[in-house]
Amino acid sequence: MGRILLGALLAVATGPLPAGWLVEPDRVVVDVEGIFADVRFNLENAIIGEGLVESGTSRVGEMLERTGRDLGTTSVYGEAVVVEFCSAPLTQALTDADPHDLVHCPYRIAVYTLRARPGTVYLAYPRPTAGGATPEREAIEALLRRVIEGAI
Repeated sequence: MGRILLGALLAVATGPLPAGWLVEPDRVVVDVEGIFADVRFNLENAIIGEGLVESGTSRVGEMLERTGRDLGTTSVYGEAVVVEFCSAPLTQALTDADPHDLVHCPYRIAVYTLRARPGTVYLAYPRPTAGGATPEREAIEALLRRVIEGAI
């Protein structure tokens, strides 16, 4: 049954990516015009729409702002958070195939703005396939792509 789920998820992931998507070997970065709070809210709803729940939010922008003052630097971010979530069926399949792939969970999507580019919001995630593609890693990447598509 897990293989059927993985196959269905992979089928959804095929096809070209829309403009504004930068796909690199280790990460995917998407830029959209908008307001941080709106994109962040849409991301939360996209995660819920997949039947998942956020497990945590790292307020990286606040941390960099705070520590930057101590270090005498200014953060490049306007706002920045990293949202964490997981899918039990995908992670079970992933770790059944390779127990060391637990490192890919929870899944993370960063949402941020850059001071130098007001009005642009970025969403980014580390590619679980960066260390080599497997059906299980590809299924997680397909989920991350769908969540971002749902947020924008």
